[in-house]
Amino acid sequence: MRAEVLGELASEVLAVRRSHPVRVAIDGCSAAGKTTLADELADALRTRTDREVIRAGIDYFKRAPELRTAYPIDSPESYYFDMWDYDAVRNQLLLPLGPDGDRRYVVAVRETSARSALDSPVQTATPDAILLADGAFLQRPELDAHWDLRIYIHVSFDTVLHRGTARDQAWMDSPAAAEHRYLTRYIPGERMYVNEIHPAARAQLVVDNEDPACPIITRPSSESA
Repeated sequence: MRAEVLGELASEVLAVRRSHPVRVAIDGCSAAGKTTLADELADALRTRTDREVIRAGIDYFKRAPELRTAYPIDSPESYYFDMWDYDAVRNQLLLPLGPDGDRRYVVAVRETSARSALDSPVQTATPDAILLADGAFLQRPELDAHWDLRIYIHVSFDTVLHRGTARDQAWMDSPAAAEHRYLTRYIPGERMYVNEIHPAARAQLVVDNEDPACPIITRPSSESA
């Protein structure tokens, strides 16, 4: 079932035609399965096309912690409004691959903890390349106009809490600390995004990923372009 869904998503991506590289957002809340699906979709595309497939994770475009001064660092507002460097995402990744771009891009500016900068090489995309970028909040106004296809990975907030706690306890002090972080920071911030942007309603494709073995495409991409 998952292989079938990946095949259908690959067909939808390949159907998007642009005069520049196609920029695909794999959007969704924490622990929804965005990175795994984007990696698998990249593999599926590479079996079906000779076009270059570029993978990028927006977690590599976070702002340095010392620059997040607008809100208390552990607040949902800091997470939603202040964590990511949207200027870098736009100027170093999306605009170069868009109309009139020079196709010279980078896929990372900082390590995922954001404590250290990365000296990522500037690469040049082929004219018909496909970018698959996964991350949270990808349909925010700072980025939304620069996507050619938006795929939203949906799971419930109960699932976000369960999966996220199980995943993040490995690097936090305890399962309780991880759960607290989700309840007080991540989930409230992601509720802001869902309530403000309505990303599932605006995406061309929505994938229900409550059961990763049997994801379901719930919105056809033919409804908007």
